[in-house]
Amino acid sequence: MESAKRILVYLSKENSLLQCARFVQGITGHFSSGHEDKAVVNCGLDQDRFVISDRPFSGSSGVRLQRSSFCPIKILNPDQAARLPEQIRGRGVDVGVAILLQTANKKVLLTRRTKTLSIFPNVWVPPGGHMEPGEQSTFPPLLSRGLPTRHHIVTFLLVTSSKTHQELQEKLHPAEEEVSACVWLDPEIAERIVAAQEGEEDSGKILPGIPTSVQVTEVSGNSLSRRDVDVLVFLNTAPVAGEDVERMSTGTKYALELWLETLQAREYIQPYGRNFR
Repeated sequence: MESAKRILVYLSKENSLLQCARFVQGITGHFSSGHEDKAVVNCGLDQDRFVISDRPFSGSSGVRLQRSSFCPIKILNPDQAARLPEQIRGRGVDVGVAILLQTANKKVLLTRRTKTLSIFPNVWVPPGGHMEPGEQSTFPPLLSRGLPTRHHIVTFLLVTSSKTHQELQEKLHPAEEEVSACVWLDPEIAERIVAAQEGEEDSGKILPGIPTSVQVTEVSGNSLSRRDVDVLVFLNTAPVAGEDVERMSTGTKYALELWLETLQAREYIQPYGRNFR
């Protein structure tokens, strides 16, 4: 079987020639002023290159690019960058894709990565893979937990289905070596997750009227089982040091924020605190 081809990020700013992004280069910072964590860019595939530019080009789409405020690449200093092994410094910036699957009854599918995976184990993310609109992702997620070994631009794609989550649930066949659980989230829970700010003391509080638990499907071999999980699990943040905890990735929270904006634009829901249509 032919091995998968790596898709790397190439950059163009102010009509400059395309250049392959360096592993230690902050992509969001490249297109924003100062240390801002958001930028509006244009991106698209061109001859197996994932091109990001500050100007539109043939086949490109305008997207919002965002990174976390504690992105390791953002705060990496020259001495730390120099300590990275040559094979890592020369990797470039990879591209991945994640799918937000929206059902007819307005739910989205998330999966929990297995504990045995080397990157982001036990973390809730949308289904996806390599080749992971745009979120800058680095692993480990915090510089305090070690120097970065992976650097991705993750492209989130919204796919809508005419079937309900109950109908689609019957078709799920998650691979146990990659996925340990699945969950269908509705807008109410997604809004609570998005509203929780990283590092805030009150971020773990559940507001009145919001369910305190959500039903997930656990994967064990060829069998699936249901159990309730505390909503607070999805509000956990990456620990500064030590082993990671079950949580939702910051990129997934950003994707949920974009999803909610899409629903609001289509008048599917009202702003938080009002009744849903």
